[in-house]
Amino acid sequence: MQRFCSIILAILLAVFSTVYGCPPSEMEALLAFKAALHEPHLGIFDSWTGTDCCHNWYGVSCDAESHQVADINLRGESEDPIFERAHRTGFMTGFISPEICRLTRLSSITIADWKGITGEIPKCITTLSFLRILDLIGNKISGEIPADIGKLKRLTVLNIADNQISGRIPASLTGLSSLMHLDLRNNKISGPIPRKFGRLQMLSRALLSGNQISGRIPGSISHIYRLADLDLSMNNLSGVIPRSLGKMAVLATLNLDCNKISGSIPTTLLTSSIGNLNLSRNALEGKIPDVFGSRSYFMVIDLAYNKLSGPIPRTLAAASYIGHLDLSYNHLCGRIPAGEPFDHLDASSFTHNDCLCGKPLRTC
Repeated sequence: MQRFCSIILAILLAVFSTVYGCPPSEMEALLAFKAALHEPHLGIFDSWTGTDCCHNWYGVSCDAESHQVADINLRGESEDPIFERAHRTGFMTGFISPEICRLTRLSSITIADWKGITGEIPKCITTLSFLRILDLIGNKISGEIPADIGKLKRLTVLNIADNQISGRIPASLTGLSSLMHLDLRNNKISGPIPRKFGRLQMLSRALLSGNQISGRIPGSISHIYRLADLDLSMNNLSGVIPRSLGKMAVLATLNLDCNKISGSIPTTLLTSSIGNLNLSRNALEGKIPDVFGSRSYFMVIDLAYNKLSGPIPRTLAAASYIGHLDLSYNHLCGRIPAGEPFDHLDASSFTHNDCLCGKPLRTC
């Protein structure tokens, strides 16, 4: 009889927690997650008390129907009153406990800008099949991107920038068929960009700068119809620029600066929809294609620190707008064209070339 009563009590408790609050197992997982972290200044975990983690637990929200934890949103840089009262940004140490993987209905995990969180991305995170957002920017997380990250078919945002992540970009990452925003900037990632990167058909931003990525730029990137922002700067990329990048429908920003890219500038890049183009600090050679016209609109064209030769294209004067132009530190020669955009540029845009002359440099 006593055993029967215990079973009934357990069932009633489970029903009560399901209807009125988060399941005890989820609360236990959250408390184990909290135990691995230390936040000494703001007291953001002070609210993590009581038996219902779905109400008034800072940064935690639950699904309205299942009452299971759906979101963890902890940002170390926020406009929340907690930060305003403290007159400081957040600082947190510790690591992300694998206990977080017990929260099987998680849709988003944001543990960002805490500056002191170390350890690795828990490998079990790839079992969270409902996960849409993983944002761990601005910590000191190390280790590698989980090899089977591609299992997260619902993932739309993967942001692990400004950490100490090493290793290669896993081939399985190209299986993230819903991914729209990829930010791997400022880590220690090495090896090549996966050859099948172009499978990321929903991707609109790919930010991979400030790593040690090597090899060639995969031509398959040009198959990503929605891609508007591609930043591969400050890596060890080599080879030539694929001509197909200039044929992408919505690519507006292309940053390839500070690599080891060689060959010539594809004509397609200068007749495309790209409005911010930075190819500086590479080993590009040959002439700058003379293909500008009334439809050319550039906020930035930076070709500095290359091996470009020949004259400045005269058709640049026909462009509808060029905000910033830098051709310095090349082997250009001849007269700088007169008129716009050249009239508003200073000498630093043309300095350290073989034999350029004309305003704003020396008279020809």
